[in-house]
Amino acid sequence: MSSLKYLSSYPTQLQEQIAQLLNQNRLTEYLLAKYPLINYVPNDNALREYVIDIKNQYLKKSQPLSKVVFDKNIHVVDNALGLHSYVSRIQGSKLKSKNEIRISTLFKNTPIAFLNMIVVHELAHLKQKEHNKAFYQLCRHMLPDYHQIEFDVRVYLTHLEEVGQVYGNR
Repeated sequence: MSSLKYLSSYPTQLQEQIAQLLNQNRLTEYLLAKYPLINYVPNDNALREYVIDIKNQYLKKSQPLSKVVFDKNIHVVDNALGLHSYVSRIQGSKLKSKNEIRISTLFKNTPIAFLNMIVVHELAHLKQKEHNKAFYQLCRHMLPDYHQIEFDVRVYLTHLEEVGQVYGNR
């Protein structure tokens, strides 16, 4: 059985099902049946608009975002799919705050649901810094099937590592 490190926190039964799909060379079929199309967010400008639309729908009163970009330096091996950073700086006599969201370029060529899950996760950090119950409640408020999509993203990452690319580059 191959390494299922992205799924290690899930029940053994789920891990065994994914391992079986891998061993039968059916994991690609599983992902393509569930998520046949890749997203339509090809660059940083489109990503910013996409993120701001979601933010304005669910988190209107949260602090503004100063930067939203795809980042080729975010590597899944570091257990990061996206990053939210909050920086405070003193400029003259004023305290300036900046919120930035960076999404791994890995998600340029994936289904919109995968990108949406990563964006929702990073936006939730605007209100909840820790991964606690309130954080995941906020994620589910913005994306009701958050946990299922997170699982499927982990299945996708497993596929990338074990088999290779599912969705072609644009």
